[in-house]
Amino acid sequence: MKITVIGTGYVGLVAGACFADVGNDVVCVDVDESKVAMLREGLIPIYEPGLDAVVLRNHKDGRLTFTTEAAAAIRSAEIVFIAVGTPPGEDGSADLTYVLDVARSIGDNLDAYKVVVCKSTVPVGTCDKVNETIASRSEHDFAVCSNPEFLKEGSALKDFQSPDRVVIGSDDPRAAELLARLYKPFMRRQERLMHMDVRSAEMTKYASNAMLATKISFINEIANLCDAVGADVELVRRGMAMDERIGPHFIYPGAGFGGSCFPKDVRALARLGAASGRPTHVLDAVERVNDAQKMRLVDIANGFFRGDLSGKTFAVWGLSFKPKTDDMREAPSLVAIRALIAAGATIRATDPVAMENARHDLDDLSDSVTFFDSDYEVLEGADALFVFTEWNEFRAPDFARITSLMRAPVIFDGRNIYNPEELREKGITYFCIGRATVERDW
Repeated sequence: MKITVIGTGYVGLVAGACFADVGNDVVCVDVDESKVAMLREGLIPIYEPGLDAVVLRNHKDGRLTFTTEAAAAIRSAEIVFIAVGTPPGEDGSADLTYVLDVARSIGDNLDAYKVVVCKSTVPVGTCDKVNETIASRSEHDFAVCSNPEFLKEGSALKDFQSPDRVVIGSDDPRAAELLARLYKPFMRRQERLMHMDVRSAEMTKYASNAMLATKISFINEIANLCDAVGADVELVRRGMAMDERIGPHFIYPGAGFGGSCFPKDVRALARLGAASGRPTHVLDAVERVNDAQKMRLVDIANGFFRGDLSGKTFAVWGLSFKPKTDDMREAPSLVAIRALIAAGATIRATDPVAMENARHDLDDLSDSVTFFDSDYEVLEGADALFVFTEWNEFRAPDFARITSLMRAPVIFDGRNIYNPEELREKGITYFCIGRATVERDW
């Protein structure tokens, strides 16, 4: 098939590369000339394990090309995917400026029947707006469908190539059949294609992310309660996970969730509820809990240091919002680092892949943050170590080396990756989330 994907961000680039990898001719379009030039030279602007090999292979074989010329790419395609950003507006609702700009471009260049697919995460009713925009600029026949993505950063290729479900929202049988054929190569093991109406498909994406975010905020509240009453949230979590109605996924306590999806989608769905006269009290609470959780380690550290963090030097392991990505959007580390610096501390930080993005996000605090490539060099002279991202290389470190480098053997673990008893035996003062790890006199 002839596919055009407009937008070469995380979703667009992964989708374009995977569609090309099963034999389709794919053109990826972006208005950013420098990004297109990078991609043509084989340079990938985002970090996603395995993506570079798929992009390079298909670009070399001629199935995947990159351009800034949207008009020609639209005219040559059977299916046009809209995969541009929908950043949050000032009120938290999704900004559809880029989506509707693309819709206008499609309308101006429609020359035959085409299927237009909203791959971007968009509020319910957006496909209707896209439809109206295109129809106002063209007399040609077309169909607008919703096909939300359910990719997890760090495992996006696997998620796309072996999806747990593919949702197609369409009221046009011809379009639905074309999209079903497009996705058939990814359904070799099991048919997981779901057809539904457009608005239900749009809502499915938001509802899925909101449910996962709710589970995270819920277990974080339970973890904080465990701290207060002396229970161990790890044991509680395991007991909960054995209930098949709950399951083990997304009930890991920590320093809060971040990334490009959960925070934005929870806010957008909550704002949709408010605008529709249906307040979303649960989602409002999810957002409040998550905002507070990003400060949880700072609050613990403030208590341990008797309310005085000034002059302290803190090492930070992990900056990205989760492992296997360089994505710093809404990362808990950013909130905590800014709070620590505001309290008078200085930061020594490291991350396997996210340091360049972190430098950009913390540029205004460059006098107080130093970045290191070495996991151990960052510890030299530190008053404590903060762990914000559970990268594999942080899971089994040399604790003797850690204590020899630090001014004091203190660890604040925002991902609960260490065994409290083991660290206590090594003489390390260890704090995590919800595990009553030390006797506190504050």
